[in-house]
Amino acid sequence: MKFIVAIIKPSKLDDVREALTGLGITGMTVSEVKGFGRQGGHTEIYRGAEYEIHFVPKLKLEVAVPDNVAEQVVGAIRDHANTGKIGDGKIFVFDLAQAIRIRTGETDAEAI
Repeated sequence: MKFIVAIIKPSKLDDVREALTGLGITGMTVSEVKGFGRQGGHTEIYRGAEYEIHFVPKLKLEVAVPDNVAEQVVGAIRDHANTGKIGDGKIFVFDLAQAIRIRTGETDAEAI
C-alpha cells in the first residue's frame, strides 16, 4: 500500500477529485494549508498598502491506495493539478505499513 500526499493549488481540487474518482478512489482527506517553496510568496495591495505574503494558501490531499494503482493516482494528480506555472505543488509517496478501518476492524487493502 502507498500513502500519497499532494500539495496543490485550491483551484485544481475539483479536477483532481474527479480524476481520482474516475480511477475508483472512494476516499481522501483534504486540508487547507499554507506554505512556500521556490515561489517564495507574493505581494498584495490592501487599502493602498503593499503587503508581502510569505505563506501561500494551498490544499493538502491525502489518499491511501493499493500498490497496483499508486502510479495511476500519482499520474492523475500530476496531470490534473498542473497549470504549468510556478506553485503547482508537490506529490510525496510513502510506503504504508498498515491500515485499519475502526468500525469493522478490516485491515490493509480491505480497509482502504
